[in-house]
Amino acid sequence: MPQAKILYLRLLPLFVLLLLASCHGSRNVGTGKGPRGAVQTGLGSYYASKFNGRATASGSIYRPGGMTAAHNTLPFGTLIRVTNTRNGRSVEVTVTDRGPHTKGYIVDVSHRAAVQLDIIQAGVVPVEVAVVRAAPGNR
Repeated sequence: MPQAKILYLRLLPLFVLLLLASCHGSRNVGTGKGPRGAVQTGLGSYYASKFNGRATASGSIYRPGGMTAAHNTLPFGTLIRVTNTRNGRSVEVTVTDRGPHTKGYIVDVSHRAAVQLDIIQAGVVPVEVAVVRAAPGNR
């Protein structure tokens, strides 16, 4: 077998893996406009209890019993559906804060939403975020 063909056969799996890796991650949502139905996948977590009573980036006060979330690009007031892709549980929350600030993480939800998603014990789970309703004034 010619040397070039052997090299090609050895490198082909590497190229396929690189191609697949480049396709993984977010789907849409990157513009921050959040058109209805836009979907993003990544990791989701929830707010630590130390944030209770603190102001969020939107100026509202974080309350663990609310149905709110932090997202890095979606406008404040955007209603999103967060789905735990491990168990299929979903919640609808309103974006009131910026974050999370860790690579690969796409959303932080309030404690109440985390309980409903069943992510308290794991702390971090793979999620899908879909825009349900654009923020008022951003439609």
